[in-house]
Amino acid sequence: MSEGRRPDLDEIEAWFAAVAEGRVSRDAADRWAARRHLDDSRGDGGGTDELSRWALGLLHGIDLRPGPGEPYLHDDAQVRAWHEELGRRRAG
Repeated sequence: MSEGRRPDLDEIEAWFAAVAEGRVSRDAADRWAARRHLDDSRGDGGGTDELSRWALGLLHGIDLRPGPGEPYLHDDAQVRAWHEELGRRRAG
């Protein structure tokens, strides 16, 4: 998965799938998305489309917990639902 460039929707969707399937950690997905989300917000605003910004915003924060040792704020079913919603929005 890319470093140093703006991700396309295929790549963002691949991160959702990887988290949902347990191939990458939520922490890794959060860090990846945070860099891209923050880089885009500091830029000219034209680098990432609205759907990509929405999806990156979800990935950035996917590892949040209300406290140490607590379950994630967004469970696995929610991650799968976001992944499915991204697919629907892309097709729409």
